[in-house]
Amino acid sequence: MSELREQLLSLIKEMALEIGTVVLSSGRTSDYYVDLRRIVLTPRGAYLTARLLLDLVRPEVSAIGGMTLGADPIVSSMIVVGHMEGRDLCGLIVRKKAKRHGKRRFIEGPLMEAGAKVAVVDDVVTTGNSLLRSIERLEEAGYTPIQTLAVLDRMEGGREALSAAGFELESLFTRDDLGIAPRDHSM
Repeated sequence: MSELREQLLSLIKEMALEIGTVVLSSGRTSDYYVDLRRIVLTPRGAYLTARLLLDLVRPEVSAIGGMTLGADPIVSSMIVVGHMEGRDLCGLIVRKKAKRHGKRRFIEGPLMEAGAKVAVVDDVVTTGNSLLRSIERLEEAGYTPIQTLAVLDRMEGGREALSAAGFELESLFTRDDLGIAPRDHSM
């Protein structure tokens, strides 16, 4: 494991991982919760997350996008760190609901050419629904999502749902990296 990856994993375990029963945004109950905003909204965490995810972004990608709120700090960090390293990527934020005024858009960000290739990112993937909704909204806006990225894959069906839609999920970490055992649903 690279030194940067070890540092980010350590931050996640120290600052973002909570053991205990919680209801996730998917509606599922879990024995643990990972609040990555606690990491990606710190200078070191934002840098490490962006640096490591940028290594996964395909060369033909011209924008990074994702669903608000989980993707917002990640997208912002990635475009800044990318620029500092000579890779100019635009940021696209996908709204959960269209604006009620103005152009009533689902996508915020610079105007880009139709068909621009996008890497779609999320902080934590459980079912994959947030990434799938982002992909749908980006396609409706004329972009071409070609890649899905996440910081953490909870390994609860999201990877499979994305695969069924024709996307391979690339994540920096999985539940296994956190040392969390799969939940026994037979009880």
